[in-house]
Amino acid sequence: MKKIIFLVFFAFILMNCQQKETTVIFKKYDETFALKEQQSHPKKRMQFKLIQSKFLDMNQVFEPFQKELSYFSEEDYQSLKPLILEQNIPSLQKSVKAGTLTYEKLTLFYLYRIRKFESDSTLSLNSIIALNPNVLREAREKDQQKKNVSEVSMFGMPILLKDNINTKEMPTTAGAVALQNNFTKSDAFIVEKLKENGALILGKVNLSEWAYFFCSGCPVGYSAIGGQTLNPYGRAVFETGGSSSGSGAAVAANFAVAAVGTETSGSITSPSSQNSVVGLKPTIGVFSRSGIVPISSTLDTPGPMTKNVLDNAIFMNAMLGFDKDDKASKEIKADYLQNGFRNNFEGKKLGVLKSLLSDSIYASTVNQLKKSGAEILEITPPEISFNGFLTLLNIDMKYDLPAYLKNHADTSMISIKNIQDIIKFNQKDSLFRAPYGQQLFEGILKDSTSLDGLELVKSNLNNEGIKFLQALKDENLDAILSINNYHSGMAAVAIYPTLTVPMDYKKSGEPVSLTFIGLPFSERNLLEIGYAFEQLTKVRKMPKNYQ
Repeated sequence: MKKIIFLVFFAFILMNCQQKETTVIFKKYDETFALKEQQSHPKKRMQFKLIQSKFLDMNQVFEPFQKELSYFSEEDYQSLKPLILEQNIPSLQKSVKAGTLTYEKLTLFYLYRIRKFESDSTLSLNSIIALNPNVLREAREKDQQKKNVSEVSMFGMPILLKDNINTKEMPTTAGAVALQNNFTKSDAFIVEKLKENGALILGKVNLSEWAYFFCSGCPVGYSAIGGQTLNPYGRAVFETGGSSSGSGAAVAANFAVAAVGTETSGSITSPSSQNSVVGLKPTIGVFSRSGIVPISSTLDTPGPMTKNVLDNAIFMNAMLGFDKDDKASKEIKADYLQNGFRNNFEGKKLGVLKSLLSDSIYASTVNQLKKSGAEILEITPPEISFNGFLTLLNIDMKYDLPAYLKNHADTSMISIKNIQDIIKFNQKDSLFRAPYGQQLFEGILKDSTSLDGLELVKSNLNNEGIKFLQALKDENLDAILSINNYHSGMAAVAIYPTLTVPMDYKKSGEPVSLTFIGLPFSERNLLEIGYAFEQLTKVRKMPKNYQ
């Protein structure tokens, strides 16, 4: 009898051990050969020192979903693909209304898909840093509350956040080991707004560490916490763009309905362009920055990154709100979708940069726009000075980051208080914490510009940016057309919005986007032009290995 009991007990233990073993889906792989090959990449900052994170265990990230995912099969996943992949928000909401989809199934689909690709060493993008452990429960709650949900609502839509945006459910790291345990007590203001509008926070995505104001000449999309983000259109071949690298890669790979990025200068337009998604960097003041790890209170803003323009407008509406704690926040009553968008260029006047017409894709696009009824004006902006731009970022971050750490970080778990503390912390284990160095942080300490001097720098840069884009006012243009993030710096210092929409692909397969620059608070107009352009060209295609 004792022998039988022992055998049963042993079998039980063995079964449990085997069960635990099967939950280890994410395995570290030997990246020696891949890194060796990478050293021959023609772009120096693409010559990676490492790819996988030394700090993140994705098995732990997926631990809360083991039970639900064990009941969700490959057959379930395949059957839902036509309803979800590349579908816009109205289509998803229609499927939910028709009963062919639920918010829970939609969320399970994305969790399964993320696990499927991120656990494959030949396809992983290192785009995910954290997942909301409560998201399936929240999705089920949304299914119980889904009466009279608008087709143009974010209600029940799983979205991802760049990991410099505070959420109560997950740590906010900015990709840095120093913030690995930054479990904030409150959400960022825009996260509160998204939740009020019914959005589901699926998780956090990788980014260029400290929003790419940390190391000099280092790879975009790298962070110590998340590892090296890779581009789904060409893993380790094309750059992901930065600093909202994970947001761009994850949206392109259909890991969520949409993602939030942040921009100081090009950090939404660059990864949106590189990953063939739609990204909008709004005018400063449209969206709150409270609870977001900063670089510059002068230039920082969050913005939506989506697979199409329509979703971008819906997402914009869901983040909107006046924040009394953000000195730049404006009371805006806009509806970025209104009654939909016109699908033509009637009455639209667009500025084309002569210096870019030597680019065959840009020139061909301009020709298409001309044939489609847009009035085209070729312009040559004046030469401008960008002197002081680094100083602006240095001094803003010198003061803005300590303010975040004091007022919005988890001070019970985080000991760092300023830039100097972070540098010292990283020096204790620089090989893992800062393998590419921390030259920009060191530069912040060396910059002795006074606050009065900073105001002069800001004023001069703002004037120079406005001067470069003066044709918008002088010629009554609806937008100036650029490529990717070529002129994001000018738009940033002018405090002008930009909208990036997929334009084409190079012969190599690398995505290229058209960027529309408009006057302050002209986001609705930019979206309408972007929508007409998107419908005219319909160039966006899924990355072939992620279909």
